[in-house]
Amino acid sequence: MNQEDLKKRLTPMQYEVTQNNGTEPAFHNEYWNVKEEGLYVDIVSGKPLFTSKDKYDSGCGWPSFTKPLEEEEIEERLDTSYGMRRVEVRSKTADSHLGHVFPDGPGPRGLRYCINSAALKFIPVADLEKEGYGSYKKYFE
Repeated sequence: MNQEDLKKRLTPMQYEVTQNNGTEPAFHNEYWNVKEEGLYVDIVSGKPLFTSKDKYDSGCGWPSFTKPLEEEEIEERLDTSYGMRRVEVRSKTADSHLGHVFPDGPGPRGLRYCINSAALKFIPVADLEKEGYGSYKKYFE
């Protein structure tokens, strides 16, 4: 999809985050506090990225996950912007900036995928079938 089409389809914040490596405000974004069960997909490509089963409250003000749903859809890159050394998380299919991964999370891997809500679309479990993600219901049974 070309940039002009994306600018028409995405909100200004979604475009800024996914295409310009932006960051939305902590605690002032759509999904940071969502507790409902469902699937989080890439706002650009529609590819499934995370599930609510792996979401937790990290206290950082953005949706946080312990792991991606499908590792092959996530790309990690070194990010040295703003004088910091971080690992950026991008979606492989759309090359969308999603957020960053940090080594301070819970679980066996100890990772925290800190993801911008603006890079995601949330599909509640009840809507998986009608939104074309019926095969992902198995993750919530």
